[in-house]
Amino acid sequence: MTLTKVQKNGLNFAFLGVFLFSASLPMTKLALRSFDPLFTAFARPLIALVVALPLMIRAKALSLPRALWRPMIFTTLGTVFGWPILIALALQRSTSAHVAVIAAVMPLVTAIFALIRFRRRVSWQFWVASALGTILLILFALSRGGATGSNTSANLLTMLAVIASSYCYVEGAGLTRHMPGWQVISWIVILGSPASLVGGVVIFAHTNHLYSFHASALIGLLGIGFSSMYFGFFAWYRGLQDLGVTHGSQVQQLQAIMTLGWSALFLHEHIAIGTVLSACGIVLCVLWAITTASLNNAN
Repeated sequence: MTLTKVQKNGLNFAFLGVFLFSASLPMTKLALRSFDPLFTAFARPLIALVVALPLMIRAKALSLPRALWRPMIFTTLGTVFGWPILIALALQRSTSAHVAVIAAVMPLVTAIFALIRFRRRVSWQFWVASALGTILLILFALSRGGATGSNTSANLLTMLAVIASSYCYVEGAGLTRHMPGWQVISWIVILGSPASLVGGVVIFAHTNHLYSFHASALIGLLGIGFSSMYFGFFAWYRGLQDLGVTHGSQVQQLQAIMTLGWSALFLHEHIAIGTVLSACGIVLCVLWAITTASLNNAN
């Protein structure tokens, strides 16, 4: 299938969104030098609110149709609380490498949710490409120590986090049919901020004495708030809207490779030749998946 101009534009936006999301893990690692994991989860939407609220006021977009409240609330629960809190709890019980093994199925889970939600069908080549890319991602995570740190509760928490994130991706993309993607994520941030403020204050009051302040930690915290929580979704939702949720979700397979690049830059982690080969294989699978045809000419 040859991509249309709109789909190519969507691919570029999806790639940009994943690029910004990929900085989340190393930025979170920096933030954890001075802040509790749960506090970083609650702080994300509050930081993003600094940008979201002025933009929404300027655009006079602070009115949400009644029919959109339900999907918006569910999307908010998954984006603001589901993934950040569940994954933080999982990381407290296991290693990031092991969590990455389970989280590698997220693009595939997102595609399945999209097919159910929007009643689409895709060709068998899509499933082969998506499955192969998922396998390469799992092998990649295993090669970086993902075989250790197995914990039943951590595994369950990670899988729940994957389901929550995949679901909110699909619901959020559906909302872009009614408003621009930047307004979707702005509403998510606005609706999630009151509870985040309460949770953040409580967690900070009980944990701040356990940590010492580091400037790099503040940079990491601001990074996940502005980039991962807000601007990444600007591009991601636009990409899913133009490219299609099912096919666009496969771009997320590149996130693990990009994360390693950020880690090498900020945390000085070593990149081996096997990693480069894995990256090449995953890129090919992503390209294969997004260029396969949808059986009903929509994805």
